[in-house]
Amino acid sequence: MTLTDRVSSFITLGEALRNMAEDEFKALAQKASAENGWFTERSVQMALQGVQILLQGPQLKSWAASYPEIHSPKTVGLAMAGNIPLVGFHDFLSVLVAGHRLRYKPSSKDTVLLDFIRKRLIEVEPRFGGLIETTDRLNAVDAVIATGSDNTSRYFEYYFRNIPHIIRKNRVSCAVIEGDEPTAEIEKLGTDIFSYYGLGCRNVSTVFVPRDYDLTFFLDAMKGFDHVLDNHKYENNYTYQKSLLMLNQEKFLDNGFLLLRANNRLISPVGVLHYVVYPDLAALKSEVSSYRDQLQVVVSANGWFEGSVPFGKAQFPGLNDYADGVDTMRFLTGLR
Repeated sequence: MTLTDRVSSFITLGEALRNMAEDEFKALAQKASAENGWFTERSVQMALQGVQILLQGPQLKSWAASYPEIHSPKTVGLAMAGNIPLVGFHDFLSVLVAGHRLRYKPSSKDTVLLDFIRKRLIEVEPRFGGLIETTDRLNAVDAVIATGSDNTSRYFEYYFRNIPHIIRKNRVSCAVIEGDEPTAEIEKLGTDIFSYYGLGCRNVSTVFVPRDYDLTFFLDAMKGFDHVLDNHKYENNYTYQKSLLMLNQEKFLDNGFLLLRANNRLISPVGVLHYVVYPDLAALKSEVSSYRDQLQVVVSANGWFEGSVPFGKAQFPGLNDYADGVDTMRFLTGLR
């Protein structure tokens, strides 16, 4: 297949997803939720919207054309994560658009959705059927892209030490608040916090706020996201974390479904959001910069903070928004 064939197939796939019948979508979401209780209909819908954004024709063509053509296809292995729906789709897309063969090990927590995407793609372009293989073990691959925890990354680093690889570790995201954002902007930030129940690396787990910021105002602006309690897994986490904070006599604020506490650890448990107070802009820039190696994305109102994206956009990365800042396509097209 030529690059044009491959790109056109993914564009057609995106159109098929946009035109999916409501009953087919609901059946798919129900099946995904049965496999993973975190994958609610709302989460599956957002994940598919994110895929559709990546598969828009003009952007996809421009992105693919900006990399060199390969002349010697390799077999590339993918070890998929399963923390949020279709989290590994960008890698799936990149390997196949680059022109390589794909062997992927799906997460046991996210087999339904990726299998659906794979089958739809093969319906669009049957030649992909001979280029995509699922596996339980990533043997006999020429290169690998693996995503996991800090612990599993050490295993991946050792196991794949003799072949080209990209190994991703834990990442988190944060928000920067200037102090005079209106309610509507803070509500947008809620999308970055609560989408996928906070389980993704692009979910905001810590907010940096100026001295004397009204945290009650912040929590009140989040009230529209109380639907997270409809998921018993989230509710159980929230209740447990609240009990733990009370037992340890820690100070926190609570709006009934989100616990806000002062803590400079970027990673926060489900149901908890950390906040860090900064005295001035210089101190803020210095502190955020010190966490760069741990951060996937920084969000701010309308993207005012340098290197950030606007509130509400964290979960919709573009084709060039590579995980951990590592250009996946450059890696794939550079394989020899």
